[in-house]
This record gives sequence, structure tokens and C-alpha cells, in this order.
Amino acid sequence: MYKVSMVSLGCPKNQVDAEQMLYTLQSAGFELTPAEAEADAIIINTCGFIESAKAEAIENILEAAKYKDEGNCKALIVTGCLAERYQNDVTEEIPEVDVCVGIGSNGKIAEIVKQAIEGKCENSFGAKEDLDLNTKRILGGYPFTAYLKIADGCNNCCTYCAIPKIRGKMRSRKIEDCVNEAKELALNGVRELIVVAQDTTAYGSDIYGKPMLSELLKELCKIEGLHWIRTLYTYPDKIDDELLEVLKTEEKLVKYLDIPIQHVNSEILKKMNRKGNREDLENLIKKIRNEIPDITLRTTLITGFPGESEAQFEELCEFVKMIRFDRLGCFAYSPEEDTVAAEMPDQIDEQTKVFRAENIMEMQMDIMRDKNEEKIETVLEVIIEGWDDYIKCYFGRTVCDAPEVDGKIFFMSDRPLVIGDFAKVQINDCLDYDLLGELKV
Repeated sequence: MYKVSMVSLGCPKNQVDAEQMLYTLQSAGFELTPAEAEADAIIINTCGFIESAKAEAIENILEAAKYKDEGNCKALIVTGCLAERYQNDVTEEIPEVDVCVGIGSNGKIAEIVKQAIEGKCENSFGAKEDLDLNTKRILGGYPFTAYLKIADGCNNCCTYCAIPKIRGKMRSRKIEDCVNEAKELALNGVRELIVVAQDTTAYGSDIYGKPMLSELLKELCKIEGLHWIRTLYTYPDKIDDELLEVLKTEEKLVKYLDIPIQHVNSEILKKMNRKGNREDLENLIKKIRNEIPDITLRTTLITGFPGESEAQFEELCEFVKMIRFDRLGCFAYSPEEDTVAAEMPDQIDEQTKVFRAENIMEMQMDIMRDKNEEKIETVLEVIIEGWDDYIKCYFGRTVCDAPEVDGKIFFMSDRPLVIGDFAKVQINDCLDYDLLGELKV
């Protein structure tokens, strides 16, 4: 029996792909191991979205390559977005890689790995549409939290983004397929379900003729065993009254919206091929907060987009100060090959882009500190993720925090707790992005 180890990088959508490949491999008789030194084959499931992600992927590939000399590794295989984007260039430019596998060939991963271990190394790039979105999975993270990928690909064609070229046009899954997978996850102990796609608010428009996220969420809320349902990547121009009503009335839906806006200046948004303007965004956020006063709003921003003037950047800063998002991530613009924005004039130097992003994040740190201080002496529901043996306390996330991208809460309890359960925790203090508290008896 061959042993396989996998390292998965990048976004939650890529993680789902990795979990599907792990199921395929195990079903074919491979033994899965986290120990790369013991593995006959090592798979690096890569992200290739921006320059920093590509650098991380290459670093992980080269790190894994040492097990060809120091361990049992007979085949080093690269999958995911970097593989799909650069294809044969990967094996040509990184000779340590034995096989490169595009996303359309994920379903053949077991056969590809077996052949590679036995010395037959051939790259494989199936059509993007061949990626099966309904394959079963082996969860790679906490057993009580899982992502539900409801679509793959994207039709938005933002000028800075390579995803449509990497992943192709949006392909939604049927509602019944999504619900069936969610039911199976719940039966296997998943309590928190996180709904993801490149653009969740566009879900269903390709197969049903209109967006169907609201209908899907209502069906997911009927599933016994699920306690929290969280939605990421909701685009501002597609958030409608129906979605807000569902979010407001369904108890299992956490009052949390991730709304990637990227910028607020009308000229920059137009160059990004993003819909709407600052006034639209202000009106939307005001409406959301009026409808759901306890909502947690998260966004992502890009600084240093080609041609961004100092005045346009200051407008973005002013907006951040005025809106006071609960959660915010900001990234320096990364010019990507084969995107419209990479060919635009007035590219901004790296130092300026990074400086502007750091300025935004410093502002957000102050906002977060204020918002966290407002939570002191309140009681929040928390999913218990583990025990920190160093500081002798439990840790987890509140309803206001998504995995990986948001903060954590560290809290004391005078009795043993079950990892994966939910608890009421009183907030006593805060530390930057994180909260400190104690179990509410």
C-alpha cells in the first residue's frame, strides 16, 4: 500500500478540492499520512492567485522535494491553481516536480499518483469543466467545521483577477446536491457550515436563470445538526432584500456578511470592472445595519491599483474611517499575467502599494480595538476549537469570526469542555484582534 501526503495552500475553495482528492486517493487504497518523510508521494495543492501565493507554493514545493533524498518520496506532484495556470511550465522550471496536474484532472489523481510512484510521470490537464464538484471528501481541518463549495469559476471578469482564466466560467451545483452534501457533513459531526464560491451571490444564475443563494440557505437551515451557517464572498451589487430577510430571520445563519468591495472611488472601480460606486456602497451598508443591527461586516480592499492617485487613496481611507468595518483585510495590488490590469499604464511602485495597504491595516487595528472594547462585559456564543496548553485556556471563535481570516477568543473554564461544542463566554478583555474571556455559567 502506497502512502501519500498532501499539503494544501490557498483559499477555502482550494481546500475543498484537496479534501475531494484525499477521498479519491483513500478510496483507491492509498494510505494518507501527514508525515511527508514517510510518504511515497507528496502532493502540493497550490494557490496561484497572486504573487505572494505563488511564492508560497514554490517554497512548499522545494521544501517537499528534500524528502526525495531524506525520506521515501518517489513522486512530487503539484495540483491546484498554480498547476492549472502554468501547466507544463511548472515541471520545466521546477525540475524537482515529477508531475503537474490541472484541476480538470483531479478526478484521475489516484491513477496519476500510482503511475508517478512507479516511474511513469506524465502531466495531465483535463478540461476545467471536468472538475467534479460533487465528489465526496475527507475533511482536512477541524471535524466540526466544513466549507461547502456551491460553485466553481467566475463570470465577473474583474480586470485584476486571473480566476476566470484559471477556473473558467461559473458552474453552480444543484441545490439538492449542495443540500445532500451538507446533510452528510452534519451526520458526520459538522456543526458549522461555511458556504463558499468565487461569488456566492451569483450562485444558481447559470442553471436556474436567477441567483438562488437565498433559496439554498433556507434549505440548508432545515438540516438537523447544523448550528451555525456562515456565508463568504457576497458581492455588494447582488445583495438584495431577499437575502437580507433570510439572514435576518433564519436562526442558524450567523449575523455575518463578507462583502469584498476592493475600493470605493468610482474611477478605480470602473477600471477594476466592478459595479457600483461609493454612494451605492454607503447606502447598502446603512441598509444592512438598519435591517440587522448586530451584523458583523467584513470586507477586503486593494491598494495601489494602476493609476490610483493619492486623492483616490485618501478617499478609500476616509471611507474606512467612516464605515468602521468589523473585519477588514487589505492587500497591495499584484499585477497578474494575462489580466487587463497588468497591461494598464500608470503602474504604481511596490513600495507605495505596500505602504498604502499597511496604512489601511493600521487604521483598521484602531477600529478593531475600539470594537473589541465595546464587547467587554457582553456574552457571545463561541465554538470551542481547542485547548492551549501553554497559556492553560480554551480557544475558539465567536459568531463574529470566520476561520483563518478573523480573530479568536481565549477563555478560561473551571470545568472540562468538549472540543467542537458551543459555549456562552463573557468577554473580559481584548488583545489586538483577539478577545479574552471566561465561560459563562
